[in-house]
Formats: sequence, C-alpha cells, structure tokens
Amino acid sequence: MTMAQAHAKSPDAAETVGAVPRDYNFAADVLQLNLAAGRANKPAYIDARGPWTYGQLADRVSRFGAALHGLGVRREERVLLALLDTIDWPTAFLGCLKAGIVAVPVNTLLTEDDYRFMLADSRAKCLVVSEALLPKFTGIIEHCPDLDHVIVSGDNPHGFRLFEDVIGSDEPEDYTAPTVADDMAFWLYTSGSTGKPKGAVHCHASLKLTADLYGTPVAGLKESDLVHSVAKLFFAYGLGNAMTFPLSVGATTVLNPERPTPDGVAALLRKHPITVFFGVPTFYAAFLASPNAPQKSELKLRRCQSAGEALPEEVAKTFFNRYGVEISDGLGTTEMLHIFLTNRPGANKYGTTGKGVPGYEIKLMGEDGKPAKQGEMGELYVRGPTSALMYWNNREKSRDTFRGEWTRCGDKYIEDADGFYICCGRADDMLKVSGMYVSPFEVEAALSSHPDVLEAAVVGWNDEQKLIKPKAFVVLKQADKANDALMRALQEHCKAKLAPFKYPRWIEFRSELPKTATGKIQRFKLRAEGQP
Repeated sequence: MTMAQAHAKSPDAAETVGAVPRDYNFAADVLQLNLAAGRANKPAYIDARGPWTYGQLADRVSRFGAALHGLGVRREERVLLALLDTIDWPTAFLGCLKAGIVAVPVNTLLTEDDYRFMLADSRAKCLVVSEALLPKFTGIIEHCPDLDHVIVSGDNPHGFRLFEDVIGSDEPEDYTAPTVADDMAFWLYTSGSTGKPKGAVHCHASLKLTADLYGTPVAGLKESDLVHSVAKLFFAYGLGNAMTFPLSVGATTVLNPERPTPDGVAALLRKHPITVFFGVPTFYAAFLASPNAPQKSELKLRRCQSAGEALPEEVAKTFFNRYGVEISDGLGTTEMLHIFLTNRPGANKYGTTGKGVPGYEIKLMGEDGKPAKQGEMGELYVRGPTSALMYWNNREKSRDTFRGEWTRCGDKYIEDADGFYICCGRADDMLKVSGMYVSPFEVEAALSSHPDVLEAAVVGWNDEQKLIKPKAFVVLKQADKANDALMRALQEHCKAKLAPFKYPRWIEFRSELPKTATGKIQRFKLRAEGQP
C-alpha cells in the first residue's frame, strides 16, 4: 500500500496504525505521493535561496542517497546532521532514509563537548554540517575514529566535500533501500538537561503515523497551506511541523536558518502569506510584546499551534484578541516524536493542554503507583504507536522510560472535570511547600497575567531554616520598571490568584531567562544558583 492509497479515505486511528505496510520507506513514499499527485513543479520549500519544487527535492534526495552509497556508507550506519534550516536539511535527512541509512540530526546550538559525545555515541560514518557551524567540529573531527567523511553545506568546504558538489557529481540512482516499517530510520538526541544526551531511536512508520494521526486531522494541514515553524527541524516538534506534516499533504514550507526573533519572524510573516504557524510559548509572549509585531490586516494566519512548554492563558487570550486566531496548545516529547495531547480550534480550553489525540491513550499515576483520580495530580504516561524503540546504548534509562506499551513522560498533570489535562510542570520541577505540592507553572501563569511581566520562571529556594519556598525570576516588558514596589505588587497579585502558601517569597528581576534552543526555560540552572 502506498501513502497515496492510505490517504484516499479518512480512517479512524486504529485503521491508520494498521495501514502502514510491512515493507515501508517513509522518504520514498512521501516523495512518490507528491510526484504522483502532479506536484513536481509546486514549491515544497522556500529558503533564503528561493523556492524549491517537489521535483527538485526528490532529485536532490536521490542524489544525496546515491552519494552516500558512493562514499561507502552502508545501510544502518549513522550520518550526523548539524544543519541550519535550509533545503539541505530535508535533502540530507530524507536522502539518508531513502538509502536505508540512519539520520542523526542534532541541535545546532550545542557545544564542542556535546558534539564530541554525539559523534562517538552514534559512531557516525559521515558528518553533514553547515559552514557556519563547522568551527565547532574542526577540533574534534580527527579524534573520531568512526568518522570517515565530512560534507559541508555552504559556499566554502574548508578542505572537505561541498554539499552541492556531492549531490551534483553523478546522476541519481533510482534506489530505495528495502526497509521495513520497524527499521531504524533516525535518532533524536534529548536535551541532556539531567545528564548526557540520550539518543531516542525512531523507525520509518512513526513519521507517517504522526502525520496521519495529528498533522492532517488535528493540526489540519492542507495542500494549499504555507507553513512556518519557529521550532527548528532538528527538534522533534519542528521535524513534524516543517517536514513530515507539510510534505504529507503537498503543502509549502518557509525555512529560516537564523535564530527566530520577534522582529525576524514579523518580517517573514509580512513577506510570505503564512497560513499555519507553529510556535512555542516564550516566542508568542515575546512576539506580542514586540513594538514591531504585525497588525492583524498584515497576516494570513488560519491555524496556530504551541508546544514545548505549557502556554500561559494570558498569552493565548491576548493573541486571540489581537489576531483572531486561537493558539492550540499541545504536548509532545522527543520519545513520542510529536504531539499526543492537545487543544483544538473551537474546543480550546485555555490554561490546559487539551485532550488526547486519537490513537494515543493517556493515564496519570500517583506516587503510590496507582492511577490518579480525576482532579488529583499524577505523573503522565502515554501509550501510542510512535514511541521510540529505545535510547541508544542506554538500557537503564530505556527501561525507566519505556515501560511495555507505555512511555513515562516525566510531567505532572491533573485531569479536570471536563477531561482536559492541566500541566503542573516537570516532575523534577515540582515544589513541596509546607507539605503541599506547588506547581511552578501555576505560579508562573499567575505572574505572567500581570501586565508588566513578559515571562517568569519559578523554582524551589531555601529560606533561613533551609525549608523550600517558591522563588520567581521575572523578565519585565520594560526593564526600567524593576523596583521593590513592583516586586511587592507582583507578590500581592499572586496572592489574589493563588492559595496563600503558593506565592513567591522572593522575586528577582532578570533581563533574560536561561533556555534551551527550543525555547524551554532551564529551571535547573536557576535552581543551581540557590545550592550551597
């Protein structure tokens, strides 16, 4: 069965999962789907160099796969991709998959030590790297015994192979590796905030399933859409947003190699009539606070999605009031590949993460190991067909996370009376104050509802008796407003919205908060400042 046949009707979730054939290669299938639909001359991507059609993408993918074969990279061997968001990213990723080679895309904002670990851990035979990122690798390449080839995406190969030369040297071979649906297709390394990064191993079928279960029926992508994702392609969220979902319906995606800023994205939205936008909470907040944000009349948005962290209710309401488009907040993880819990347009309940995506099951487990009752906080577990196979070379962490059919997410949630799930924060971020749990997100949401606050992070802090109390780190919309009077006003604001024991005992004003490349606040770095 081809992807085109699978898309001929709208099956329910169970039929969708069963529709992936045993012999399956995602890259070959998604490209053939678009060529068969007559989209060879339609733009698949638009990057800084201009538009790239589906026909050009298919040709580049075949050429890259052929080039890897020519270099002697074999099936199931790994290729590390440290690439900025340009046409070369999907070319390299899909080229690996089509050839049966495992793609390992990595965060482009990591350190030399991180890349050294990932090259050694993956035993990558080939490195494909953007020219701007090459300096972080030059000192470690010669010390990686498994690494045989380096391909540079850019204008100057600096003594290595140039990407354009590699894919232009030979005619592409019409070859698709005889992979099966459960074959390793790619790895995604977790952020490593609690230790060394872990390589989550994903299979070919999972890409198609995230598109069929979420991208088309829930995110609602159509062939006519023009898509942009603030989250980069190396991130599991961005991989679906900017590659899997738009390619699966024949849409067009605008790529931006630069770090996203409110002004930069505003310029992009003015230049291109983006219809579907994927963001993260911290970006939406910064975008709304920017004096250069576009007017409603300048935009063509019809759908907006958020993930990465829980979306503050105030941010969602402000965005809707200004632009008339609901932001649908959702939750996905690297281990599950994409969103499995989400709100939907017309059925949004702000301040929650929504309900389960059809095809996935959710449960909350209490500290006693028993299912949490409705209204009680518990740790989130999910069961669904896109779970990673394992963490590479890490049996202990694999067994702790992948528990039979269930995946342990590490998030604390409450299911409300309407069946919506309310985020309380990461399990390791939860505070226990006076014997009662305090959700950092709940306090952060209260702070963010104040008109002077841009964003906030709350962590546990020792008082004089070494007892844990909430401390808030706050970024203001106008930094010059920071003073003791505002600090007291923010504390009173929280007391009016929360149970008294939850208000932040200390508030520290900051110009910025530590974040991952995907916009998640790194509370562990703030907590570390309070350690003796």
